[in-house]
Amino acid sequence: MPPRWPREPDRKTDPEFRRLEDIINFAVHVGVYAATNSGLWIVHILSSTEWPWLLWVNGIWFGVLAFHLIYIKAIADYTSIET
Repeated sequence: MPPRWPREPDRKTDPEFRRLEDIINFAVHVGVYAATNSGLWIVHILSSTEWPWLLWVNGIWFGVLAFHLIYIKAIADYTSIET
């Protein structure tokens, strides 16, 4: 059974919903990162070609994910917006 939100979700006025949506968005990004980079590494290991750019792709993408997590946990303002 899918989770239910107790009220009508509104990103502009509901800080709890905004925070939950940002966390779900981060989880999706982590999943795409893990699937893509593990696939790239498997192809790299099984092929005989050198990919010197692979570590750079992993490192930069991981840095973007780390900034995304820092933004969600420390920078984002999830206070209520009164209209």
